[in-house]
Amino acid sequence: MSSDPWGRVDETGTVYVRTAEGEKEVGSWQAGSPQEALAYFERKYEGLVVEIGLLERRVRTTDLAPKEALAAIEHLRASVTEAHAVGDLAALGERLDGLVALVDSRREERKAAKAKQTEEAKGAKEQLVAEAEQLAESEQWRTAGERLRALVDTWKGLPRLDRKADDELWHRFSHARSVFSKRRKAHFASLDAQREEARRTKEKLVTEALSLSDSTDWGPTAARYRELMAEWKAAGRAQREAEDDLWNRFRGAQDVFFAARSEVFAERDSSERDNLALKEELVTEAEKLLPVTDLRAARAAFRTLNERWESIGHVPRDARPRIEARMHTVERALAESEEAEWRRTNPEVRARAAGLTGQLQAAVEKLRSQIEAARAAGNTAKADKLQAELDGRQALLDSALKGMQEFGG
Repeated sequence: MSSDPWGRVDETGTVYVRTAEGEKEVGSWQAGSPQEALAYFERKYEGLVVEIGLLERRVRTTDLAPKEALAAIEHLRASVTEAHAVGDLAALGERLDGLVALVDSRREERKAAKAKQTEEAKGAKEQLVAEAEQLAESEQWRTAGERLRALVDTWKGLPRLDRKADDELWHRFSHARSVFSKRRKAHFASLDAQREEARRTKEKLVTEALSLSDSTDWGPTAARYRELMAEWKAAGRAQREAEDDLWNRFRGAQDVFFAARSEVFAERDSSERDNLALKEELVTEAEKLLPVTDLRAARAAFRTLNERWESIGHVPRDARPRIEARMHTVERALAESEEAEWRRTNPEVRARAAGLTGQLQAAVEKLRSQIEAARAAGNTAKADKLQAELDGRQALLDSALKGMQEFGG
């Protein structure tokens, strides 16, 4: 008979393992010595030790799910209970118990981490809602609109909460965006209404200006044209495309009238050369207003000069184009300065230009990515086609960026 601290082999070749409950038969051995029998069953025990060690390492070093880990533990526990092996089986059971405790601890840690993550996500979403509700009352239409779009992207990147809490917060968030959108639409609708009213008013002014263009009642008609000009400026601006057309017609009607008056005055005025000298002095004074540094002062000064210009009368016909061209150059410069000032300070135009620029920049970046992907895939034909489209979009973007410089932004 042979034995060791954890097992023995009796004279019949039966192998036993020692446990706290007493000896337990694990097999029989007839093929060799008792020492070989014990070594064989001890190797089976070592196999269980290796399996438990591997599971311990998985539990400690990987993200093994608790349910899967517990199933593996119970499988090994059954193997230990039913094992035909010689060794400290109780120690293996204790190691498995320790693993169960570790898995339970990890499960609680995960539960706590998930609860913390949920709480942090809730706090983040509440902050997004609070900011969205504040932005809903903003009148910084472009900035607030862009920020709200960024908040939506941030929201999408956050974990979902429980359905009720998530739905309540999303409802407030969505409502804030809707409030802002309605207010912005109402604002620009009001601007459109004002521009439409200005267009109707200026249509009437153009109609009257055209009806006066063939008048020969020089003094009263010229005075009425000055009144019409004041009414024109007080009417505000119409839509851009309508404004240019209306102005050309309005100014054209005045040009017809004043050109006719100039012809008559030229024939009856015997002091045309004196008039020329006076106008040369005025246009020289007007040219000193350029370049424009103080638009309001320049406009007032030019208005005064222009009124004096109109009151002088005509100059010799051969000198008229030259002297008038000089004055018109000053007038155009002032008009361009006024237009540039209007464009620079007009928030709707700035927003539209900036929005277009942003869209074009996004389109250009997207096309570049598509071209790189096509070339990487070896699709040269598609890449060349996309390149042609990119060239067109890039030209539009360059033009838009140049326009933005005029707004100082």
